[in-house]
Amino acid sequence: MVAERSDATAGDKAAESRLERAYELLSGEDARERACEAIPESACTAVPKNFVLNVANGACTKLAEQLASPGLVLPWLLGALGAPAVIATYLLPIKQAGSLVPQMAVAARIRAAARRKVFWVAAGLSQAVALALMIPAALFLPPLAAGLAILVLMALFSIASGVGSVAFQDVMGKTVPKGRRGRLLSNRAAIGGALTLAAAVAMRAGLGGEALWPLLLLVGVAAGLWVAGALFFAAIEELPGATEGGRNLVAETKRGFAFVRQVPAFRTFLSARALLLAVELATPFYALHAQAIYGQSVSGLAVFVLAIGLANIVSSPFWGRFADASSRSVLALAGLVGAGAAALALVIHAVPALQGWPAVYAVVFVLLGLAEQGVRLGRKTYLVDAAPKDDRPLYVAFANTAIGVLALVFGALGIVAQIVGPAFLVGVILVLSLLGALVSRTMAEADDFLDDATAEAHRGAGKD
Repeated sequence: MVAERSDATAGDKAAESRLERAYELLSGEDARERACEAIPESACTAVPKNFVLNVANGACTKLAEQLASPGLVLPWLLGALGAPAVIATYLLPIKQAGSLVPQMAVAARIRAAARRKVFWVAAGLSQAVALALMIPAALFLPPLAAGLAILVLMALFSIASGVGSVAFQDVMGKTVPKGRRGRLLSNRAAIGGALTLAAAVAMRAGLGGEALWPLLLLVGVAAGLWVAGALFFAAIEELPGATEGGRNLVAETKRGFAFVRQVPAFRTFLSARALLLAVELATPFYALHAQAIYGQSVSGLAVFVLAIGLANIVSSPFWGRFADASSRSVLALAGLVGAGAAALALVIHAVPALQGWPAVYAVVFVLLGLAEQGVRLGRKTYLVDAAPKDDRPLYVAFANTAIGVLALVFGALGIVAQIVGPAFLVGVILVLSLLGALVSRTMAEADDFLDDATAEAHRGAGKD
């Protein structure tokens, strides 16, 4: 019996040692000399485990996002089904709006729970179910009905994603020290990008032609990855947090608008993020443009998935360390890169000689992937670092809800694309990306989000 306990202890120490080595490799910090700024000291010992589990969760979900991407793979699937093109242009706005608009409604409920990871776990499992149901919809429904069913399932997927988003950022704020969050997000994206790269190579090698089953296989694998991600997140050690201060939807909305009025840095952040929606929602328009040029072959799709995976690998470590230093600068640079992607797409559109090889257009997706990753990582890191910890869920939820409403407006541009073609919208994306970069440069740094003049107003925001 003593020998068994000794063996168990040795095994636990070996596992802990491997975990700390993984943490040191991923975070660039000595696990034994780590600082735990902005999280409870009692949570410090669990940082390596939580960091690695969070990265594993991200590797699964980032790969799943690419295998069933509403910006690239699902529009390709709808094209293969013969569904109207306008449905494809609504997928990503529905994804964005569905995940963002309901967040104000759930923020107070999440705030009332001492441990919030359960919300992400439930959301991840719900997303897996929504993706799995797309497969019989595609197989057994006529094209229009299948397209509408997939759009509805994407809306349900997105609502679950919104619940998970509020919970994720709050759990990250409780379990990962400030100064390591950008690297956490970059590791999630980089490893997910590497796996996407491998998946794209496999698609290119073994899933050619224009058959439907390879696309459905991608969706099915993505559903399984969401289940795996939920299991990793469930294993995170989260200490109970504050539960007081929860409000109903009306009170939370009132308080959020008070923050907008009284915190200038929050207004500027919202303006920059609204303009940079042009980067985050651009992929379906590029996908439709590329599909019109190169056809519906899965091997052609694989080239573009490969390009996005490559962009994630190349950009994520850079964006992560950059975001820990200045997340507002990340947003500005990402806007410029997004404008570069639009400019290149317009050049390809104007020069037929450049339209002969998918690899040429793949550069557009590389630049777009770089820009989109920068915008996502920059905005998440900025608000988690900038917002006061007690009100972080409200800041996140209010910003996401406001931007979600705008995403629906952006989705209406799909009708314009149906009439005038995607080139005009690419020009619009170019202008908005440049404006987003300029506004981002005027944002306060995260550490200066609440200056002395606005801190007192912030404390009283929304109070009668």
